[in-house]
Amino acid sequence: MQNLSVVVVCKNAGKVIGETLQSLQGVTDDVIVYDNGSTDNTLEVVAGYPVQLHKGTWEGFGQTKRKANSLAKYDWILSLDADEAINTVLKASLQQFSPEHEAIVYDIAFNNFFGNTWLKYGEWGNDHHIRLFNKTLVNWNDSPVHEELMMPQNISVKKLSGAVLHRTAESIGDFEIKMKNYAALNAEKYFAKGKKAAPAKKWLSSVFSFIQNYFFRLGFLDGKAGFKCAVISAKYTFNKYKILESLWKKIK
Repeated sequence: MQNLSVVVVCKNAGKVIGETLQSLQGVTDDVIVYDNGSTDNTLEVVAGYPVQLHKGTWEGFGQTKRKANSLAKYDWILSLDADEAINTVLKASLQQFSPEHEAIVYDIAFNNFFGNTWLKYGEWGNDHHIRLFNKTLVNWNDSPVHEELMMPQNISVKKLSGAVLHRTAESIGDFEIKMKNYAALNAEKYFAKGKKAAPAKKWLSSVFSFIQNYFFRLGFLDGKAGFKCAVISAKYTFNKYKILESLWKKIK
């Protein structure tokens, strides 16, 4: 077993967290599951695996992930969401993991799935994120949504072989609900920072989003799933600026 911890933050993830935890078997003796008030069968599923279950309140993505990381036994952290399993190649890379030094982070490819369709193009194609790092030097910021890792200037980035299998949504309805929630959170984030947008912004940005993801990024090559994802992303952009506009109107 490796001297690294896997930290999974979840809520109402009963449909997907089992696949994630199963994929992690044999990687480490320290898998942390930090649950934020699940009301489905998430806790029952988690109980079937040799993991450390902790319960806590939701404080936004950044702060919640930071709190979950503080519970890890080891300094090296693989940070995952409940719908992010690892493939066999990534599992082998983690089992052989031997960091060159502490001031390094590892960038991992993401295979994003819409239902059972692997999205190879569009917004979700060629996706990758830094998810393996040493928590003594690197950690999440306090952003409530679209959290980012805070890294010192001398940090180096290295690719890690393998991929995270990200189950973005099981159905169109689930994906739309997810993106509506993200739109509201991002609008509130912009509002808190004093960011404003012209009334035309919601229209122009949403149209550009669709054109960019469906045509420029070749989302049409993913077929029906690519079209649906491009439409939902455009709706997300529209809703984000519409909500931001309404927040400013409330204080006038």
